[in-house]
Order: sequence, then structure tokens, then C-alpha cells
Amino acid sequence: MKNRFPKVVKIAIISVYLIFIAGSVVRMTGSGMGCPDWPKCFGYYIPPTSVAQITWKPNTVFKKGYIIIKDEALFVAEHDLKTSSEFNLKNWAKYTKHDYNTFNKYHTWTEYINRLVSVLAGFVFLFLIYGAYKNRKKDKRIPILAYTAFFLMLFEAWLGKTVVDSNLMPATITLHMVVGLIIIALLLWLKFIISENKMVYKYNSLFNKLLIVSVIFSLIQIAMGTQVRQFIDEQVKLYGFENKNYSLMNPSFKFYFHRSFTIAIVLVNLGLLYLNQLKNLGYKLVNWIVFLIFLETITGILMYYAEIPFGTQAIHLLAGAILFGLQFYLWLQASVASRSFQ
Repeated sequence: MKNRFPKVVKIAIISVYLIFIAGSVVRMTGSGMGCPDWPKCFGYYIPPTSVAQITWKPNTVFKKGYIIIKDEALFVAEHDLKTSSEFNLKNWAKYTKHDYNTFNKYHTWTEYINRLVSVLAGFVFLFLIYGAYKNRKKDKRIPILAYTAFFLMLFEAWLGKTVVDSNLMPATITLHMVVGLIIIALLLWLKFIISENKMVYKYNSLFNKLLIVSVIFSLIQIAMGTQVRQFIDEQVKLYGFENKNYSLMNPSFKFYFHRSFTIAIVLVNLGLLYLNQLKNLGYKLVNWIVFLIFLETITGILMYYAEIPFGTQAIHLLAGAILFGLQFYLWLQASVASRSFQ
């Protein structure tokens, strides 16, 4: 495990980004409530594939915990039962955590796959903390970072349940995403510590200062982006997922700030790119960062002016998560160069 630990860390990072991909597809397709309960889906370990499975019928067996839709409401079987010719309310408890009662098999399975990805990532994190324990003598920070990331994953699982129980409350979704970014930062820090092939980078004072400004700007932009996304979520709840023309109707100042602030971010990162090439500093990540910023800009423009074309929201979210990770890792590299210079 000591020798394989770097691979485990890489797989853990990939698994978290896969969760971001799965989550972005859920958001893109409006499948967040495809399963009205958690961790099961309509009370099933394997979700239903047709509305007939969750519709009350006479002379039908339902197991305890199964959820049905009847009279535009959700009901939960209180025990194993076989229905008679008439619906008996004594056998059922009304589901009270929320009032969402729509079944769409595509939404259900999209959300279910999202949960499966999270479960698989959970198993990866078990190997991660085991490997961190084995490598605890190499660097005391290794178990601290790994265990913190693991407990945050458990917190994310609880947040996932809260998101469903609250019928996709925007503030909860935002917290869900922010914690995911923190986990990525912890794993990248862990990867940086255990990396054996660390490149030597040249120190440049202006580059480091611009990098700090760039990271701060990105954090501000992410914060504003979550506020814009919350606004879109609220519009979707009011007008429906299909009515995308309402999504950015009468946006607040936060949207215009988020849109215009992109100019400052582009300029700062172009400055980093210029300095990196001019001074031959050797930071290859700068090129990818600039590419992702332009990708973010293009998808943002398309979402506003073309009424959120299919796929743009997912690309925008995923590119932002990857951008955050690359900037954080670049900051780690620059910090080493700064300490070496001193």
C-alpha cells in the first residue's frame, strides 16, 4: 500500500471529479429529484423503471418502505403487505419531507447513477485512509489531510440526503459544491506532498503576486457564480425546468458583477501566461488555466444569450471545478519556488 498510495490518491481525485460530472449531468437534465428519498429510490435499492411499479394497484405485494404515488401525493408502506380491492390508508404513511411527486424514469436513473458514483468514490476513500495510515511516518500531514477529506466525504453524503429532503434547496446545493471543492484541494495537497518527481520552478515575485490575485479573483467569481446559480434554481422552481427563457429574467446585480468580473480574471491570467513565457518559469499549468478560463467565458456567454444550450451548464460547472484544482496546485508549486528562493 505504501508504494501504491500515490495511485490511490490520483484515483480519489478522479473519483471526486466524476462526482462533479455526474452532479452536473443531474443539474443539466433537471434530475435532482429523480429519487424522492435517500439513500434508496422510491424505497428500492434498484430504482423502478416504470410508473406502474410505484402506482397503487389491488392484489399487489409492496414491501415495507416502498413509496407509491397516489392522488398526487407520496405514500410509504409501513410494513410488508398485499393490497386488497380498496386502498387502506392504515397501511400507508404519507411522505412528509417534501411534496415532490413526479416520476420520470430517465430522471430517476440519472440521479441513481449519480449516487452510485458517490458510493464508488466512498470505497476509494476507504483505501485512501488506509494508505494514509500506512504512510503516516513519511509525513505527519498525510493522515491529517486524508482523514479530513474522508470525513468531509461523509459530510457530503449527509448533505446529499439534506438536498433531497429539502427538495433541492439552493443554499444546500451551494454548500454541497463548496465542500466538494475543499475535498479536491485537500487531495491535491496530499498528491503534492507525496509526489516524488517534483519539478524545479523559477521564482518570480510579480508572478507569485499575480497568482495570489488570480486565486482570490477566482474565489470571488465562484462565490458570485453560486449566487447566480441559486437565482436560476429559484427561477426553475417558479417556472419549471423546461422554461429556460425565464432562468435569467430580471437578474440581480450579482449576475452582472459575475459577468463583468470575468474581464478582470482574463486579464490577470493572461498576465500570468505572459510572465511564465517571458521569464521561462516552467509552469505548464498556466496554459491549461487560461484555456479553462476561456472555456468558462464561452459557456457563460452561451448560457446567457442562447438560453442555456444543452450541456453548457455541465461544462461550465465542471470546468470551474477543474480550474479551481489547477490554480490551487499551481499555488502549491509557486510556494515551493518561493521558499527555495528565500
